[in-house]
Amino acid sequence: MIRPVTLTVLWESDVNDETGGHWSDAGAPLVPAAAFTALTGWDLRPEGLCSGEACVPVRDRQRLEPLDGVIDLAEAAGLLDRPVVVDAAGGVVAVGASRGERRRALVDREAPGFTLPDLDGTPRTLTELQGRTTVLVAFSSWCGCRYDLPGWQALADELADDGLSVVAVAFDQDPNDVRPFTEGVSLPVLVDSAHLLSELYAISNVPTVVWIDADGKVARPNTPAFGSDTFVDFHGVPAGPHLDNIRRWVRTGEVAEVSEPQLDDIDLSDDEVTARLLFRIGAHLVRSGRNEEGAARLWEATELAPLDFTVARAAMPLTGRDPFGEEFLALYDDWIAAGSPYHGLNPDAGRYRAG
Repeated sequence: MIRPVTLTVLWESDVNDETGGHWSDAGAPLVPAAAFTALTGWDLRPEGLCSGEACVPVRDRQRLEPLDGVIDLAEAAGLLDRPVVVDAAGGVVAVGASRGERRRALVDREAPGFTLPDLDGTPRTLTELQGRTTVLVAFSSWCGCRYDLPGWQALADELADDGLSVVAVAFDQDPNDVRPFTEGVSLPVLVDSAHLLSELYAISNVPTVVWIDADGKVARPNTPAFGSDTFVDFHGVPAGPHLDNIRRWVRTGEVAEVSEPQLDDIDLSDDEVTARLLFRIGAHLVRSGRNEEGAARLWEATELAPLDFTVARAAMPLTGRDPFGEEFLALYDDWIAAGSPYHGLNPDAGRYRAG
């Protein structure tokens, strides 16, 4: 038995409210095969679940397609190595980025591509924005690093003839929250309301900076770095050394030597992945005016990843709390006491720090 339902599918950064979905009696989210293909780019063929020439074998077609022309979305996500959280009460299913793609970024240094809207809502891809060398800067309006954009702009201007492109990505729900901090800034500023980059690159705090070379390889992975010294007395990380390292890399190709990462140290834990999907659901519900339901999901996410700023601090403005107030300071103190957990490099790049 199945029953019709208004089903919202959050597939990476896409939101689809028109899947014509159903719930099975067992609580599985079922969507028409045509809607599934339109949303994901994958379709069910005799040889398996396929996208282009790539196919994933399907051992139990009945589980994936319980009714003719109907796909079990959670089952499909598992076959595609994608995490999924089903919120049956809220009528929302969140499907995350491929675990394999993140592993390639972290271990093989293959920079994952992405498409996100700019401040005017125009979709932009990493590929179209890349220069010969690219610095990817994750920031947010709920972080003091929002004031660093002029510093990153100055660096981009300085090294433009050397082929540098700086791409800023804001972990924010509304571009209007970001826009006031972009005055005089011409570098690309994208809005990541789903925190997709947080999944793809295992980002747990902002600002996080990633270097990407002309071959699409991660030349230097996640590093907490700043474009100015506005709050250096608070966080203790001067901007100059990192900016000088970028200049050296762009002009000479030299990258400071670092030890190779261990996947268990820098990848997201299962709880952190689930927290990101719960955050995505909660943020969507809040944007839809369902504040109480959204706050409940955001709190669940925070409980799973209490020291992850892209979850715990990002949830504060969505639930009417001050991301610069006493609650943030308490979070910051707890984070320091726990050893400043972060997925990536220490600010001095001397060694990898476990997340």
